[in-house]
Amino acid sequence: MVKNSPETTKLFVLDTNVLMHDPSSLFRFEEHDIYLPMVTLEELDNNKKGLTEVARNARQASRHLEEIVGTDLVNLEEGCPLAIKGNRHLTGRLFLQTQQVIKELPGLAGSKADNQIIGVVLDLKNRQPERQVILVSKDINIRIKARAMGVPAEDYFNDKVLEDSDLLYTGVRELPQDFWDQHSKAMESWQEAGRMFYKISGPLVKTFIVNEFVYYEFDKPFHAIVRKIEDNTAVLEIVQDHSNPKHNVWGIIARNREQNYALNLLMDPEIDFVTLLGQAGTGKTLLTLAAALTQTLDKKIYSEIIMTRVTVPVGEDIGFLPGTEEEKMAPWMGALEDNLDVLNKTDEDAGEWGRAATQDLIRTRIKVKSLNFMRGRTFLHKFLIIDEAQNLTPKQMKTLITRAGPGTKVVCLGNIAQIDTPYLTEGSSGLTYVVDRFKGWQHNGHITLVRGERSRLADFAGEAL
Repeated sequence: MVKNSPETTKLFVLDTNVLMHDPSSLFRFEEHDIYLPMVTLEELDNNKKGLTEVARNARQASRHLEEIVGTDLVNLEEGCPLAIKGNRHLTGRLFLQTQQVIKELPGLAGSKADNQIIGVVLDLKNRQPERQVILVSKDINIRIKARAMGVPAEDYFNDKVLEDSDLLYTGVRELPQDFWDQHSKAMESWQEAGRMFYKISGPLVKTFIVNEFVYYEFDKPFHAIVRKIEDNTAVLEIVQDHSNPKHNVWGIIARNREQNYALNLLMDPEIDFVTLLGQAGTGKTLLTLAAALTQTLDKKIYSEIIMTRVTVPVGEDIGFLPGTEEEKMAPWMGALEDNLDVLNKTDEDAGEWGRAATQDLIRTRIKVKSLNFMRGRTFLHKFLIIDEAQNLTPKQMKTLITRAGPGTKVVCLGNIAQIDTPYLTEGSSGLTYVVDRFKGWQHNGHITLVRGERSRLADFAGEAL
């Protein structure tokens, strides 16, 4: 019998998919207790073999469990403290199922793993009526079935950075009409290296974020980036206008405000990490490649462009592909080919031969890599582009970004409305995670692109379908 705890703490029964999604979930329930049914341990054991992320997580969860339970034969019915190693602040305990539960579930086949877990929760509720017993699972169906049987069930939320993706930082802020009335007292302005700077103070300054773009679209349009915030003052730098053909990037000019801001971030050598979010056709890949080619071939800041993307098929998989790593990745890189065609056409004067020569030169500088072989690598002076980054988990995202060595710029592109990986949502995607965690760091920049510039057909389809 599980020892009664104070009525204020809850007892959470964990489904296997929670442990396989986040092995450290065992240490995420603060003062509450955790209960693991025998079926959960059994399923964990069945999924431990292999090299997949799920198998790795299953093995890690088992290691955590052994550390908590320890090697001594303790009385499991009294629970094992979760306060081990770096989690000393936890006051909850871990309980393992030590008794067979035979509970008839009307309408549910008893031997199925999900139904056995529901049976365990119902049994716990009967034995501890004064306590809240809650099932935690990432599986929607078991949560629906549990609620139908009168069992409270919740999703595992700890990995969610945001509940509502509409609240995600966009990187852009519109200034109110009375902005200058409140912020121009004691304003300073100066020029440095051909750029214009303003130092302002006022009530809005405290809400600014470093490298956030601010714009004022009234009598005198004003577009700037927040460079520094100290006490009550902020330093704003006027952005370069890439919508002017004079400031084109590899023949590409910005077609709207957000594209202009994105090019400013991509061309800024002081910014090491850029995230671009946006629907299909907003220009994420095109702008990034144009900036990468300019800085690799013309300015020679980077030695090479490395392009990688998450290979999650939208339909049925097409099976094994022949050839080298580069050739295997080729079918996934249609987006790269399409954008290179556009970028090559920008050089009208070169003629057919000149264009072919440029194309060959570009191809020698762009390497296509698979994500599967990234561990242990270090990229020096490279321009690393991670496409379709919304399909990465926070852990995979960390693995990739930590590959960056000195002089490397990392750009993550994605659309969080198009997630193809099971168990990832807009709130728990690795892309949402890095946008939220990196904001305010002086070498990070983020822009959410809003307007589609692909074609009127693509724009209408994006809205209507």
